[in-house]
Amino acid sequence: MRYFATVSGSASEANVEEKVLASNPIMESIGNAKTTRNDNSSRFGKYIEIGFDKRYRIIGANMRTYLLEKSRVVFQAEEERNYHIFYQLCASAKLPEFKMLRLGNANNFHYTKQGGSPVIEGVDDAKEMAHTRQACTLLGISESYQMGIFRILAGILHLGNVGFTSRDSDSCTIPPKHEPLSIFCDLMGVDYEEMCHWLCHRKLATAAETYIKPISKLQATNARDALAKHIYAKLFTWIVDHVNQALHSAVKQHSFIGVLDIYGFETFEINSFEQFCINYANEKLQQQFNMHVFKLEQEEYMKEQIPWTLIDFYDNQPCINLIESKLGILDLLDEECKMPKGTDDTWAQKLYNTHLNKCALFEKPRLSNKAFIIQHFADKVEYQCEGFLEKNKDTVFEEQIKVLKSSKFKMLPELFQDDEKAISPTSATSSGRTPLTRMPSKATKGRPGQTAKEHKKTVGHQFRNSLHLLMETLNATTPHYVRCIKPNDFKFPFTFDEKRAVQQLRACGVLETIRISAAGFPSRWTYQEFFSRYRVLMKQKDVLSDRKQTCKNVLEKLILDKDKYQFGKTKIFFRAGQVAYLEKLRADKLRAACIRIQKTIRGWLLRKKYLRMRTAAITVQRYVRGYQARCYAKFLRRTQAATVLQKYWRMFIVRRRYKVKRAATVALQSYLRGYLARNRYHKILREHKAVIIQKWVRGWLARTYYKRSMHAIIYLQCCFRRMMAKRELKKLKIEARSVERYKKLHIGMENKIMQLQRKVDEQNKDYKCLMEKLTNLEGIYNSETEKLRNDLERLQLSEEEAKIATGRVLSLQEEIAKLRKDLEQTRSDKKSIEERADRYKQETEQLVSNLKEENTLLKQEKEALNHRIVEQAKEMTETMEKKLVEETKQLELDLNDERLRYQNLLNEFSRLEERYDDLKEEMTLMVNVPKPGHKRTDSTHSSNESEYTFSSEIADTEDIPLRTEEPSEKKVPLDMSLFLKLQKRVTELEQEKQVMQDELDRKEEQVLRSKAKEEERPQIRGAELEYESLKRQELESENKKLKNELNELRKALSEKSAPEVTAPGAPAYCVLMEQLTSVSEELDVRKEEVLILRSQLVSQKEAIQPKDDKNTMTDSTILLEDVQKMKDKGEIAQAYIGLKETNRLLESQLQSQKRNHENEAEALRGEIQSLKEENNRQQQLLAQNLQLPPEARIEASLQHEITRLTNENLDLMEQLEKQDKTVRKLKKQLKVFAKKIGELEVGQMENISPGQIIDEPIRPVNIPRKEKDFQGMLEYKKEDEQKLVKNLILELKPRGVAVNLIPGLPAYILFMCVRHADYLNDDQKVRSLLTSTINSIKKVLKKRGDDFETVSFWLSNTCRFLHCLKQYSGEEGFMKHNTSRQNEHCLTNFDLAEYRQVLSDLAIQIYQQLVRVLENILQPMIVSGMLEHETIQGVSGVKPTGLRKRTSSIADEGTYTLDSILRQLNSFHSVMCQHGMDPELIKQVVKQMFYIVGAITLNNLLLRKDMCSWSKGMQIRYNVSQLEEWLRDKNLMNSGAKETLEPLIQAAQLLQVKKKTDDDAEAICSMCNALTTAQIVKVLNLYTPVNEFEERVSVSFIRTIQMRLRDRKDSPQLLMDAKHIFPVTFPFNPSSLALETIQIPASLGLGFISRV
Repeated sequence: MRYFATVSGSASEANVEEKVLASNPIMESIGNAKTTRNDNSSRFGKYIEIGFDKRYRIIGANMRTYLLEKSRVVFQAEEERNYHIFYQLCASAKLPEFKMLRLGNANNFHYTKQGGSPVIEGVDDAKEMAHTRQACTLLGISESYQMGIFRILAGILHLGNVGFTSRDSDSCTIPPKHEPLSIFCDLMGVDYEEMCHWLCHRKLATAAETYIKPISKLQATNARDALAKHIYAKLFTWIVDHVNQALHSAVKQHSFIGVLDIYGFETFEINSFEQFCINYANEKLQQQFNMHVFKLEQEEYMKEQIPWTLIDFYDNQPCINLIESKLGILDLLDEECKMPKGTDDTWAQKLYNTHLNKCALFEKPRLSNKAFIIQHFADKVEYQCEGFLEKNKDTVFEEQIKVLKSSKFKMLPELFQDDEKAISPTSATSSGRTPLTRMPSKATKGRPGQTAKEHKKTVGHQFRNSLHLLMETLNATTPHYVRCIKPNDFKFPFTFDEKRAVQQLRACGVLETIRISAAGFPSRWTYQEFFSRYRVLMKQKDVLSDRKQTCKNVLEKLILDKDKYQFGKTKIFFRAGQVAYLEKLRADKLRAACIRIQKTIRGWLLRKKYLRMRTAAITVQRYVRGYQARCYAKFLRRTQAATVLQKYWRMFIVRRRYKVKRAATVALQSYLRGYLARNRYHKILREHKAVIIQKWVRGWLARTYYKRSMHAIIYLQCCFRRMMAKRELKKLKIEARSVERYKKLHIGMENKIMQLQRKVDEQNKDYKCLMEKLTNLEGIYNSETEKLRNDLERLQLSEEEAKIATGRVLSLQEEIAKLRKDLEQTRSDKKSIEERADRYKQETEQLVSNLKEENTLLKQEKEALNHRIVEQAKEMTETMEKKLVEETKQLELDLNDERLRYQNLLNEFSRLEERYDDLKEEMTLMVNVPKPGHKRTDSTHSSNESEYTFSSEIADTEDIPLRTEEPSEKKVPLDMSLFLKLQKRVTELEQEKQVMQDELDRKEEQVLRSKAKEEERPQIRGAELEYESLKRQELESENKKLKNELNELRKALSEKSAPEVTAPGAPAYCVLMEQLTSVSEELDVRKEEVLILRSQLVSQKEAIQPKDDKNTMTDSTILLEDVQKMKDKGEIAQAYIGLKETNRLLESQLQSQKRNHENEAEALRGEIQSLKEENNRQQQLLAQNLQLPPEARIEASLQHEITRLTNENLDLMEQLEKQDKTVRKLKKQLKVFAKKIGELEVGQMENISPGQIIDEPIRPVNIPRKEKDFQGMLEYKKEDEQKLVKNLILELKPRGVAVNLIPGLPAYILFMCVRHADYLNDDQKVRSLLTSTINSIKKVLKKRGDDFETVSFWLSNTCRFLHCLKQYSGEEGFMKHNTSRQNEHCLTNFDLAEYRQVLSDLAIQIYQQLVRVLENILQPMIVSGMLEHETIQGVSGVKPTGLRKRTSSIADEGTYTLDSILRQLNSFHSVMCQHGMDPELIKQVVKQMFYIVGAITLNNLLLRKDMCSWSKGMQIRYNVSQLEEWLRDKNLMNSGAKETLEPLIQAAQLLQVKKKTDDDAEAICSMCNALTTAQIVKVLNLYTPVNEFEERVSVSFIRTIQMRLRDRKDSPQLLMDAKHIFPVTFPFNPSSLALETIQIPASLGLGFISRV
């Protein structure tokens, strides 16, 4: 490989040859190991194809591997090692990045110390590790992936140290908190308890149930080793795949060179499955070698028709047939693996029965019944049968693999992505090697009970297939052979074992090749090649036109023995040595020619030498003549020099005279110049002092300007920081709210904790009191003991005195008589004292024993109390955790319910809105001729409609009570939604009236402020008055429309209603009449308000009449026209009434202000009361704190202070938020006012005369330079808005956009238009565009709402538009994933949060409409496809007895099948993916679809008796499995769709399980947790046996089920709600598409917009 890389070079700048070479250290580290014969033995087969382009430069490579020796991971023989990578990791364990792996010396791990030889002499594993990491980096494996690889390898080492403890013969355990297993779980990111469980247990699946069975210690150890080998094999495959990806080239391959590095023939003392596969591969390779070298050689002789005697050679085809033919060793091994109770012994017996005495190459050992011998081409090999079956199965426990797949470590699940179909339920990895290029087997649609175990190919089968592919590759190329010969078996340098070398040459077939070559014609030339090579030996006359005849003539002359060569058809064949003889003749001929050439060249060289000598003589002559000429020139130069000396001397005399005169002149000049310089110096000094003064003055001015600038900058920084602090404060407020809510939810729990803490404190106090009593008792006991000790000492002294007295008696006999009485008395006293001392001693001992017993009891009570406290704390902690989990789940359920309720209300609102539009159109058609003067113009109508739509969508909270009241009123014969809409419209009219009133007040304020300027702007004021009159007319027309609608409704009530419903006493009639009366009263009030507005407009016009005659005439004309209108309508009298109503309105306002004042006073009183309560609570807390111990008091006071500060912070944050909202509103108003002032200034400029304009100075105009790059905005004119909406929304075809353009293009275009309007700070344009967009989408969905493609398209674009508004809103939460360029595109002037809410509501409506379309399409298919159609033919062929044949609701030719449903689901999914819908939204749609399928299927199952049978349950289970397979193919298993089918699955299981005993009832109750009690009982009642082998469910069994389920709290409803719609959410999904790169296709017809 290094030679190829050096010679050819790479075709790209990526240095492919370096990558190809870099793959070698990686593969050696993970695939090579030390054996007894080789320190770097390759334990796998490797085939590398190096690709070349047309110029034969390396462009890439591809690697294929065969039969990795996985058993070496867990076992090594003596003097052998595991794979190099493990020892490299252990040698690099001290590196800082490897500390997390917790590695150490290789002798500390079971998987690396078995061989007893962890070190290879002359190899530094740490340096090899550095080379390996460098190679990984060169091949593009990132540091994170490298650490992931090392993490998995370290986990394998720690897994090998996991130990098991036997509990009995059939079970074992792992010690608690086992450190190796804990480290393994941490590195792999899996759960410790789960892995510990499945290492000691296995799952057994039967037809009806699944069991978990403990395993013995030996089985657990084997399962652990199997898991380690499986992980290593998967990691090996992953690394090989990544190396191939790095070496892959996109350039087309012209040719390739394949390098096959594969294991040689192996024979050991104990040969197993690995050696069998290796020797099988060598047999195949040797056969290919024989075919190429021997057979092809003889075929060449036959082809050329040369006389030849065939030579016998060894053909190993019989040995290959013994291994791979039908009923060969591999076939019998695979057959035995499929047997349920197959063993190695039974397989060995089958081998003996099949091949012994029938095949000469197969033998049986004399002393063994568990082995067999095969005569290979190299030697006889004895194979031990033990372990063959297990290694060939290559199985691993599925539960352990599932635990690894659920790892939090992202890289680990990647290794097992292709394992879902390859692993059987009862699998454990074998210790053999496994081919890494396995092909995943496709699941066939067999019988339902068929498991993945039947599809898994054995190791031998896979190895045979890969070997056949290798043979095909070798046969399709031109092979070249490199035989590696080991000089000795002891790995000694400079030692050659001749016998061993000859043995290897004979085994490789090299000696056989030499023998055949010596017997044949090893050298051959074609006639043309021979002629070209040996043309020099021919003369010109020997060369003929026939090349073949020419060669024959020459050979007859050159080689006299004709047996030394033969002439074939196209070639000449030579015996050994003849080509060398011809080469000698050719060399002699060429040597003679060389001598002739040398002679000629030497003559030429001598002539060249003569010419050089002649040239040298001429050169010498030239130099001599030059020397003579130079001497003459020197004489001439000397003469000239004398003349020059005379000239300079004379010049010196004259110059000295000149210097004297010059010195005198210079002295005079110096004095004069000094005088002038001093004058100039004084002048410069004065200027310098002036400059210093100027410097200080200018410095002071500069510092003053700097301070002002710095103050301005600091002020700007303060403003900006205040803004950022407000945002941060808002976030903190939200967090504080969530914490506060959490505290509120857990107030009760905190109180319980405080009570328990008080109990603990009381018990501690009691314990302290008892301890004090015990201390006092000990003190008393010590004092009594001290007293008794003093008495004893006193008694001892008295005894000593008595002894002295006794001695004195002995010495003084005369005093005995005198003292005898005293002595007796002393003795009696002594006895009494001793008795008293004994009594005291006994009492003291009794007291001590009593105290000890009491102390023991107190200690026991103390320990019991401590134990009780610990248990209570533990119970409290567990209770709190459970309650926290339950409350969290309840909160999530409440949130989903609230979201569902809101979306249902939104759905109801959209339905009412559509109903209102329909009624409005009907009312418009019913009106004959509209009154003149009340018809709106199109522009006004559209603007009002858009404003109404926006306001109606924003005011969700106001609409909710109206929507909730509607279901109770649906029972009225006429649709009550009209009344609700009328009420809503009245409310909106009232809002518009309030807006007009506010606008009128603002106009009046502007009039008062700018009264002086009104004379210059009569036209503008007239336009405003016309606008006010126009609004008045609109209000009047709206009121009249409502009045007409009410009259029409009254007429409809009187004509169409049933007499019993519309009778005067009927409740519906009363409700209708009350609502009609209230609506008519509200209309009258609106009319009066309109009159009031008219009167105010008239008074305003009279108040602002200008003084100019022309303007007066104009305004008077307007007033006369308005008065004329009022006269025409007969409303002058009503204007007077309006004035009186105005007075009444002012009185009501005064009364309302009075009520407000009273309410404020009441609020203040309530606040005072609350402050009093707070004061009392503070006093109570203070009293409680005083009772607590000092530490608890400090803690309680701190907690109280924290709570108080938190509440104050929340209040301050609310106030700040309100102030922020007020500031934003004021800013918006300022922008509006500034815009209007600018318009007024423009109007003023139009009124200025041209002479005034000429006098003003003309400012220079700055011409901005046009930007070359685009800013991601689209510009359009205001009048083109309707055209934009029409082309982009109303007339757009979703299919063309989905197929040809990028997903979400309309949303991107609309947002770019909004960006441009935001860039221009044009709020009216933004509002108009967004409102038109929303209304147009609604129109499209109303028009084509039953088309799934249209609804899906606009749901996707609405969500994308919503995400764009969030992504570019400028909020930090939405800007995390943006690029810097995208952050520059954020909106700068407007906050569109309200429009985002509107778009979110619109997206919810579209989603609900999409669900309805899905339901309409799927509903006809579900019953036929899921229940009636027989997907599994013959299972449901027998109908339940006693039932009539039920006809389907659909004709036979139109019957739907499960495939129809799957095709429809595929259609839905492909359409949503084409439209670029968010993946999370697709998952929610799929979940809703599957819920509809499950609910409708279950409802029909519960209503049809003929469907409740065992065979139908199997049919349903199969159909559900097909749906799950569809989810798995679409990668939607985590969408929650499978869980929606759980009731249907459990119902199918209920039809299939046994239904007789109490155990069956218990199993049914635990299994059917998703079904209600009513549904379970219904299915059991409907269950009908198909044949005579089944029985009906007994009544007692059903009663038993009911008794067991009576405590279950579930809904009594029998059928599922098929119309239920899950609440939808729209997770934020930012787009990585740059706005400036979006191109607008011409097919959209948007040529009137331009990119900015």
